[in-house]
Amino acid sequence: MDIIKTHGFMGQMTPSATLAITSKAKAMKAAGEDVCSLCAGEPDFDTPDHIKNAAIEALNKGMTKYTPATGCIEFKNVIADKFRTENAIQTTAEQIVISPGAKFSVFATVAALCGPGDNAVITAPYWLSYPEMIKSTGAEVRVLNASAENNYELNPEELENIVDKNTKLLILNTPSNPTGAIYSKQTLEKISEIAIRNNFIVLADEIYEKLTYDADKPHISIASLSSEINARTVTVNGMSKAYSMTGWRIGYLTAPLWLTKKIAALQSHTTSNPTTFAQYGGIAAITGTQEPVEQMRNAFAKRRDLIFSLFSSMDKVSCIRPSGAFYLFCDISETGDDSLEFCSKLLEQEKTAVIPGTPFGASTSIRLSYACADSVIKEAAARIERFIEKNYS
Repeated sequence: MDIIKTHGFMGQMTPSATLAITSKAKAMKAAGEDVCSLCAGEPDFDTPDHIKNAAIEALNKGMTKYTPATGCIEFKNVIADKFRTENAIQTTAEQIVISPGAKFSVFATVAALCGPGDNAVITAPYWLSYPEMIKSTGAEVRVLNASAENNYELNPEELENIVDKNTKLLILNTPSNPTGAIYSKQTLEKISEIAIRNNFIVLADEIYEKLTYDADKPHISIASLSSEINARTVTVNGMSKAYSMTGWRIGYLTAPLWLTKKIAALQSHTTSNPTTFAQYGGIAAITGTQEPVEQMRNAFAKRRDLIFSLFSSMDKVSCIRPSGAFYLFCDISETGDDSLEFCSKLLEQEKTAVIPGTPFGASTSIRLSYACADSVIKEAAARIERFIEKNYS
């Protein structure tokens, strides 16, 4: 039979490049090849036992049925309190939507706000799913390019020039995937002023908020700056990164109540509720001991210093010292290759996998994850340095 042509916006989305190259590296390793991978987008630590035990206890108590579409009220109360005490964001349980992963929280926000004729602004380098999500609604993607020299923060003057009456949304990711950059309070205040003046929503993706390493660069939630910007901000977070719960698929957000209701309606028709017993693991994560988070953060801080020292001194590579998340973003433009070609040749010649920057809006950069052992970081650095000397000297 003939292939049916699709015209739906969502049918035009492209597969995740990070998942594709990670899968290829895993397949090579499974086939017995000595693959060294710096692709991981998840912590290499296990979920803490007290979180797993809480989910097991919930299962044993029969917590296996539907909850409300936006999550159980116990968890929503915990999250609302977390936002108020940790982030200084004024919110209520009624404004919380718990989802099957922070990625879905981002998508549901975009889908609830945007459509044909609208536009949404993102800053490059960006998390590669943002433009795909925006395009899936039929809205226009507007990209602001940020530079390493400016800590990969957007330029407020450029933001002011790119927004118009059809701008519905600015997506702000701090700490950042892929750069590890953390926005300064000064920049956040300027963004806040522009959002209030032009009346668009800021989607603050704060999934890496607990993974920060420099006292002079703390994470600040933009919604905490004033009641006016709080009324125009959706703050997204989740359990995946801070608590090493990537496979649990629990995300959450707080939003102005009018928008919370729209997001809740969309979620009710697409996913029903987030997994019931996993929510009780989430309650234990937020209300229980934070020592495992601190241990993981300290380990990542040491790895950050290690990977930065190795790559910042490497020929043909330039990078800034990341302050958050667990990625190092490197400019490889001096090699003359774009990132797709560079990464393909690197995997073939040195069996070393890194993520190309092209899907992140940075075609001459690569993303390295340090969510792995020191020995892997050192071996990957040695291989990449050898690869550069062989191909680009």
